Amino acid sequence: MKKIFKRYVPLLAILVMAVMLAACSSATGNEKDAAATAAPAAASPATAENAQAAKTVYPLTIENHTNNGEGTEWTAKAQTFDKAPEKVVANTQGAAELLIKLGLTDKMVGVAALYGAGDPAVQEEFKKIPVISQDYASKELVVGRGPDLVMGRGGLFADADWGVGTVGGLNELGIKTFVQSTSLQGATLDSLYKDIEQLGQIFDVQEKATAYIAELKERAAKLKEGAAAGGKTFAYVSDGGNGAIAVYSGNVDTFAGDVLGLLGLTNSYADVTGEISKEQLIATNPDVLLISVYTGGIDADQSIQAFYADPSLQSLKAIQDKAIHKIDFNQFWGYSYSIFDGAEKLASELAAAK
Repeated sequence: MKKIFKRYVPLLAILVMAVMLAACSSATGNEKDAAATAAPAAASPATAENAQAAKTVYPLTIENHTNNGEGTEWTAKAQTFDKAPEKVVANTQGAAELLIKLGLTDKMVGVAALYGAGDPAVQEEFKKIPVISQDYASKELVVGRGPDLVMGRGGLFADADWGVGTVGGLNELGIKTFVQSTSLQGATLDSLYKDIEQLGQIFDVQEKATAYIAELKERAAKLKEGAAAGGKTFAYVSDGGNGAIAVYSGNVDTFAGDVLGLLGLTNSYADVTGEISKEQLIATNPDVLLISVYTGGIDADQSIQAFYADPSLQSLKAIQDKAIHKIDFNQFWGYSYSIFDGAEKLASELAAAK
């Protein structure tokens, strides 16, 4: 699970523990989203009035992120753009969808890591983007597209068969990089707004970026107002094999945790590192269990039925209340706006269960 979350997002590390590990991890070339080690830059979106009047003046320098490869600490690094990028590779589906939302479909020359159906609202535009790989793309595949910018999940910027290459290595080739702040440990919703603001500056689409930030803030406000969970605790779980429950702490996935907090959900293991046993899960007894669904993964419905039938889990509130909910991997670990779609769906389910 840890590796799945790590490479998949943090690659649904434990969520997909053995499963994701197999389906999304090293062997499957999944996510070692080891991105989770640096706090993203603070967000300070420009006001609507300023953004409407603003026009990017190149060269433009923004502060982004770098590290020395998988598992190393993220630090600040400036990226300077002499002009708006013309050939962009997105290392995940979520990153590509965000660019589509900003009207930048024609700027993309490649996308990888298609682990779900994606956002239906941008489906037709998404079809126009060349798919480099259905799985995580290697540096060779990415560089082969001749990009002037590679953007997306931080944990995939690594020299590995599932990685697009390090930030430093790509920069040395003359390729700019944009690591999504949302994919780094310490990220919050403000990190998403900051990413959108900076992309608006980089591509000189600041009015669109400002308008979209405002739209997302409205959605966030509605989720918080509804607070469907009403102060419940949750834990990420997955099928560790043969219906055995596995737990993923999610302690590095602070972006998802921040959004789930709008629903009134608190991660039972937000401060926990290392493996979490079934005994620990039973002792903690969270109110809600969340299981990720992704392309190539174990059938989540079968796993849920196995959990409900497991005699050793019958003391859990979530088992007694039938409170195991499926969440879409692409939405919650795409580090993009689609997390709102997933959160709104979950909010509806939680409200209906009251």
